[in-house]
Amino acid sequence: MVVRSCVLIVLSVILFTSCKRVKEDIDNPVLGNETVTFMITRLPDNHQFKDDIYLSGNFEGWSGGRPRFKLSKLDKQYVMTLPKYKEQISFKFTLGSWDKVECAQNGNPIENRSYIFNKLNDTVDVEIVKWHDSMITDKSSTASKNVEVFSSTFYIPQLKRTRKISVYLPPSYEVTNNSFPVLYMLDGQNVFDASTSYSGEWEVDETLNNLYKEKGFELIVVAIDHGADKRVNEYSAWNSKKYGLGEGDAFLNFITQHLKPAIDKHYRTKTGPLNTAILGSSLGGLFAHFTAFKEPEVFGLVGVFSPSFWYTNECYTFTKERAHGTHSRLYYLAGEKESDSMVFNINKMVKLIKSEGFPEKNIYLKVNPNGTHSEIFWRDEFQEAITWLFQIK
Repeated sequence: MVVRSCVLIVLSVILFTSCKRVKEDIDNPVLGNETVTFMITRLPDNHQFKDDIYLSGNFEGWSGGRPRFKLSKLDKQYVMTLPKYKEQISFKFTLGSWDKVECAQNGNPIENRSYIFNKLNDTVDVEIVKWHDSMITDKSSTASKNVEVFSSTFYIPQLKRTRKISVYLPPSYEVTNNSFPVLYMLDGQNVFDASTSYSGEWEVDETLNNLYKEKGFELIVVAIDHGADKRVNEYSAWNSKKYGLGEGDAFLNFITQHLKPAIDKHYRTKTGPLNTAILGSSLGGLFAHFTAFKEPEVFGLVGVFSPSFWYTNECYTFTKERAHGTHSRLYYLAGEKESDSMVFNINKMVKLIKSEGFPEKNIYLKVNPNGTHSEIFWRDEFQEAITWLFQIK
């Protein structure tokens, strides 16, 4: 209790400075004077105090760990004061990347934390029981038998880095000579396997296995792992003063010029745009949207889940210039419980697309009143999205 009191005294002195510093980095204007101070009161037994802890969430782009959202160390405790900028935030704590995110005692992902701003100077105690990497060797894979690793180190020449690529094969792939449509998915760590996910898996393999039993529909899925601290840059095609160089154009070029040809050569794929889809969520949703209008002759089916249109207004200008020249099928999804701007922004974008003459029958917008910014929400909506995109009867 003495330590806690000392920490609170120190915080009362630096509160104004801390709030001003953090306020400069969040994405939307502050709506009120409420603040919350997060205090880490429990850490894993093997945690080293020399390690830095970061707060990452929907207020800073789910980066995994930005320097300006690093918790302060006071009297052997980690603390951070955050001002209000919208009614509710979703977040997690990391050691600087999603590879080292907090998890449950058994190593499985935990739900996103959330906080509603309703006090002037609130304090929240936080317990972190495990870090993801401390348990990863003990976790069992949940991926189905028809999921394989295409490459652990697939080279990205445009960005001079490598990436893990995993592939889901249809149940009949080994016993037929059929060719299959292909779906490319971003944030591949979360697509098939709870042991590699940082916030829960989409269960795409289980969903598609069941869909085959029910409808006979089969699909190849290519899951591209995100680039950890490079995720924000790779999924945005626009430069940002806050987030740095936009590498989305180069990353898309990698997919179209290097990854897709390698997949088409190695597997029996249907290669046309109406048999080639891409789907992503959050920043991955922003990238999928960019792909729809940058490479419509390659990706004719696009799923855009909870897109980060807040990232830059340039995405609207880009879309306006290109929306009239494509006849792709676009599926947009948002949840009313995600953020203050999510539904507004996605409605704004869809309205813009339609106003430019994009065929209305080729665009679908779903707003779920209970949808949150989470893998659980996207997992539950996945089957409906691909059913519409691929016109599964």
